[in-house]
Amino acid sequence: MCIGIPMQVLSIEPGHAVCSGRGLERRVRTALVDPVAPGEWLLIFLDSAQEHIDATRAQEINGTLDLLEMALDNPGLTNAAPTTAAAFELPSRMSREQLLALSTSTP
Repeated sequence: MCIGIPMQVLSIEPGHAVCSGRGLERRVRTALVDPVAPGEWLLIFLDSAQEHIDATRAQEINGTLDLLEMALDNPGLTNAAPTTAAAFELPSRMSREQLLALSTSTP
């Protein structure tokens, strides 16, 4: 399984961008999402930008990744009551319309 990491563009060069996110700085390929500009957010898979996202979506994804890290770091956590609430609506609580909008599908 491949997990997308939200990263913000720091600088650009032909076919690539230097991006920062989740404590990492990486040079990523931008062939699939050109053009990009400093300050924009991208969803990165295996050092390749796959899509443009906004800051809100980046925050949602980072929140989900934080919850996953907490669960992996604390195996007993899955049997305990959550100590923190998600800062966004979980897909299991979304309406059909919200899920379609999230997946960019059309009904």
